[in-house]
Amino acid sequence: MTKKTLITLLYCALLSAATTTGLYAQGNPAPANAAAPAGFGRGGGRGFPGGPQTPPGPPAPVPSEVAIPRPTVDEINRMNQDVKSFIATSPDKALLQKYESLLTVQMPRANSAIAPVQTGVRTTARHNHFVEVATNSDFDILFEGDSITDWWQQNGAQGGAGVFSNYFGAVKVANFAVAGDTTQGVLWGLQNGEGQGHKPKAIMLMIGTNNGSNTGEEVAEGVGAIVLELRKEFPDAKIMLLAIFPRGAGPTDPTRVKNEQTNKIIAKLDDGKHVFFMNINDKFLGEQGQMIGFRGDNLHPTAVGYEAWAAAVAPTLMSWIK
Repeated sequence: MTKKTLITLLYCALLSAATTTGLYAQGNPAPANAAAPAGFGRGGGRGFPGGPQTPPGPPAPVPSEVAIPRPTVDEINRMNQDVKSFIATSPDKALLQKYESLLTVQMPRANSAIAPVQTGVRTTARHNHFVEVATNSDFDILFEGDSITDWWQQNGAQGGAGVFSNYFGAVKVANFAVAGDTTQGVLWGLQNGEGQGHKPKAIMLMIGTNNGSNTGEEVAEGVGAIVLELRKEFPDAKIMLLAIFPRGAGPTDPTRVKNEQTNKIIAKLDDGKHVFFMNINDKFLGEQGQMIGFRGDNLHPTAVGYEAWAAAVAPTLMSWIK
């Protein structure tokens, strides 16, 4: 290994350590296995606990298009041996030895976004209702997501019920979205009965804005795992994979930046046959990056936002169920 290559390796190791350490400053100070704070979407206005009710299951498989590169144990050991050799012969040996722990290449942490778990918001009663609908009801379109999708069912100027009736009132839709949920919660629901029974013709999926303790890359893996699960359970359905909506007061909001990072990755899941990525976020942003058609929390749409959303997606969804 050349000196230039090893210096690059050391820089990457430092960058990885800094990213992991600084992760919790991005809008959620809790560790990956902590319960979510009260409030939908880490910024909503009502208190539903978002933490897991049961221990997470084994990691779900992830499509190669969104998979985070993970070295083998042997590759980790070889890289760290090269680091030690470089340190031993460096003119800055004493300094490098002092901070050797920062230079050691670590295995990426386990990704909680792909570990299925019954989150606190996906209550047993609500889950059982979804299983009942999946088993015994007839529907052509399935909605999957969090509060942004769940609140299509809310009435008034702050909800989407009126818009839903105008655009989807004449078709059969099942909405399995749960306010406050995460990628791992949706995975758990699908793997525990919500993906059984009736097979919809079209699915609209948007999830990930509540995965506050995960990086954008980790959220993308979670979304990819859900897409794989949907393809397994509903092989004949077409999946509309929506870009996670923007959030926050402006373009530099950390959660907005992370969502955009996730969206760039999950766009790779579009195969033009079964999975179709759609980014309609420009419909919700003003010239200065301010949110349009959203509540004061800069996270949840108002009826105006739901109108823009429905107008953008309804024609495609309707064409899929004919």
